[in-house]
Amino acid sequence: MWLRTGCIMTFELSIETPFILMLRPRSGVEQWVSRESYTVKPSVPVVEFTDNYGNLCQRLIAPSGDFSIHTSSDILTAEDIDVCAGAPFENIEYLPDNVLTYLLPTRYCESDRFVDLAREIVGDAKPGYDQVSEIVLWIQKNIRFNSNSTHFQLSAVEVNQQREGVCRELAHLGIALCRGLCIPARMVVGYLHGLEPMDFHAWFEAYVGGQWYTFDPTQKQPKGGRVRVAYGRDATDVAIFNQFGPAVLALNMSVSVEILDKAPD
Repeated sequence: MWLRTGCIMTFELSIETPFILMLRPRSGVEQWVSRESYTVKPSVPVVEFTDNYGNLCQRLIAPSGDFSIHTSSDILTAEDIDVCAGAPFENIEYLPDNVLTYLLPTRYCESDRFVDLAREIVGDAKPGYDQVSEIVLWIQKNIRFNSNSTHFQLSAVEVNQQREGVCRELAHLGIALCRGLCIPARMVVGYLHGLEPMDFHAWFEAYVGGQWYTFDPTQKQPKGGRVRVAYGRDATDVAIFNQFGPAVLALNMSVSVEILDKAPD
């Protein structure tokens, strides 16, 4: 399916402010970017680099006063996500080198504190994909997804205590539980067609059966129509923007995802 994604962010800055942005989806096995626009107003020099996880990042210094960022992309992506019940657990000694980092505890995914709970949740499920499916079902039954949650930037331990959170928090818990079973898991941030309310979305992927599979505790059924913008160990690695200096929040942020009737010209 062809999707057109868009994002508009506006800021009011008291001083010149360095930013690192992560707003450009990249083409790969799961998606193809056929058109893209990226505008900052007022226009300033932008330098792009690729981080340790392959994400496209943009560095700039925004001037004081009003500053805005407008992005738009036309992307071919799958209508459905791969589902593979029974995909086996991958022994650690056979994992690709670049997957190993997704086994370790991180700031928001304290997997070393979830070993016992993870084992309790999965029970006798076959090691691998089926265990991750049990984790997702447990999160859906026990943790309330609340897009208006007042809890902010919770770690896996904290969201398990609060019993509610936004998509980011549910992903953190899923990742920590997977890693507690020695299943590599990583966070993904991007767009999801049909998300209500529309915003940037977060989910997680688990590495089983020799590949990454998508899991989303906020959705009752496996759902495609996803555009991946950034991958990382947890929310620390996938922030759509980081600014340095006096703290600022976006005055306005608008996110849109629409289906295109045909491939763009």
